[in-house]
Amino acid sequence: MGFEQLAELRDRLRAEKEQVKTDSPKPRKRKPSAQAKPREQDPAVEAIWRLQKHFPLAFPVNPAPKVPLKEGILKDAEQHLELLGITGEQLKLGIASWCRGQRYWASMTENAPRLDLNGQPVGAVTAAQAQYAKQQANRQRVQARRAQSKPKAKTPAEAPAADTAGEQPAE
Repeated sequence: MGFEQLAELRDRLRAEKEQVKTDSPKPRKRKPSAQAKPREQDPAVEAIWRLQKHFPLAFPVNPAPKVPLKEGILKDAEQHLELLGITGEQLKLGIASWCRGQRYWASMTENAPRLDLNGQPVGAVTAAQAQYAKQQANRQRVQARRAQSKPKAKTPAEAPAADTAGEQPAE
């Protein structure tokens, strides 16, 4: 192919491209996926997001490590429900969810400072609390391994039908 033929092919492709642009309707906007806004789906996630926004020192954003929270932090946070814009039940779910994960259990080491909503130390993690956190983390790991290794249960339609031809009715 010579340069003249290439130039002609280029011009023809450009013309076709322009024709397609003018003939096709405007592209439709895609609807946001359900995963795009998880805060609207789960009240606990919404509560955590709001806590992180208003109290970033007590509820740090991942990848920052979580910090041990003050005992009774729920009562302190309930005083800020209006500021947070969530219900008391959402707040309870959010804090419970926050304090249940591996990152939180890992933060619960002996003598680690417990923080209030403003990030100020107001106590320390005791040896018993650190031990309990370690046990909870191990329990979660074991449950996760069991869940991964457990074979998927068959639905009734997939299970083989029992052979009842040779059974005698009970008297």
